[in-house]
Amino acid sequence: MIYTENQQEIGERIDADVSKTIWNDWRWQVKHRIRSLQQLEDFLNLDLGEEKRKQIQQTIKKFPLSITPYYLSLINTENFENDPVFMQSVPSIQELEMSNEDMADPLHEDQDSPVPGITHRYPDRVLFLVSNVCAMYCRHCTRKRKVGDVDNIPSKKVIKQGLEYIRNTPVIRDVLLSGGDPFLLPDEYLDYILTELGKIEHVEVVRIGTRTPVVLPYRITDDLVNILKKHHPLWINTHFNHPRELTECARRALAKLADAGIPLGNQSVLLSGVNDCSRIMRTLFHKLVANRVRPYYLYQCDLSEGLSHFRTPVGKGIEIIENLIGHTSGFSVPTYVIDAPGGGGKIPIMPHYLISWSTNKVILRNYEGVITTYKEPDSYEPVFCDRKCNDCTLQLSLDEATEYQPVGIDRLLADYSDTLSLVPQDNERMEKRENGEGQD
Repeated sequence: MIYTENQQEIGERIDADVSKTIWNDWRWQVKHRIRSLQQLEDFLNLDLGEEKRKQIQQTIKKFPLSITPYYLSLINTENFENDPVFMQSVPSIQELEMSNEDMADPLHEDQDSPVPGITHRYPDRVLFLVSNVCAMYCRHCTRKRKVGDVDNIPSKKVIKQGLEYIRNTPVIRDVLLSGGDPFLLPDEYLDYILTELGKIEHVEVVRIGTRTPVVLPYRITDDLVNILKKHHPLWINTHFNHPRELTECARRALAKLADAGIPLGNQSVLLSGVNDCSRIMRTLFHKLVANRVRPYYLYQCDLSEGLSHFRTPVGKGIEIIENLIGHTSGFSVPTYVIDAPGGGGKIPIMPHYLISWSTNKVILRNYEGVITTYKEPDSYEPVFCDRKCNDCTLQLSLDEATEYQPVGIDRLLADYSDTLSLVPQDNERMEKRENGEGQD
């Protein structure tokens, strides 16, 4: 267990009886979240100054404060104004500066909700909001309208309605559990939801979005991992935004999940003043892949209320991708996306590598600026698709191939075959058996 001197000092200010064991208890961390400005200053031994204190207090009235002691311990108090952990967790007066573009629900998740708790935007997958509780309130959260709101706590009835909708909608093959944070649910309740989803034949994969490895790594307990292992195929997406968040505790939590055979991805949000730097992002993605986490998405900050100070120009995101492609491994480069306002879904935004094209050639450039050509085929006869799949000349077959099947004498010799004898077709004796004749 990791327990730094700084964490011990903060722990003792929170609870005089704190110990290494208690500090590493995720339930203790949740119970002792920092929720007031007074606690923030006391536990960090920090004087914010009268003006900043007044501004933060004003912001908290609209957008509450909640930070785990663990995440609080990562703040560099000697330069807190520019600290990426501080900026992601401590309220800013800038959150109250609403622009004309700000919306409570910019992604129209509520409008695409056929039943409470379900957002069905894409044809074959749904977002299932199973919790409204997070380990902490991220200042850049796109769901500020819901997270922590007692009126938005999904009841058991709502969860069952969501499961029923998924059960009755055969096109759904992929379910993303989100919230809030699904890992803030009790183990047994999460196990129940995953078990019920596992019973639905057309659900092929379940994904979980969680920030606990970042802000509450102690939540990744052996008991939780053992539950998750029962429900493969399961995918988990984390949410690291800065290399400083990949502490030894965070790395241990990721290792537990990866060792359980769970594929891990990461969804970062591009945040002004936090990570809008090519060197920062390249370092983050290198650290992630070194810990078996695939950079999945780099999000342009949404048009949610209170996030205008975090938003960067789209050109900054393209610049970062430009500084990744060709400069690092392909699997270290996430897809840069804008989650389109109005519920349009994720739109990939990439630098331009296709310069021009004609009937016979395409003109390309690489990451170095080298311009080259690719020759198109001289003769290409496209296959006309008349949607008559049974007659497809491409030999359409979507089922997996049957692995090696023994034939003839080989079937009798194979230890894994139950075949006792080979009988020729039209064998008269066997036909009599089938017809119930010839009993002596």
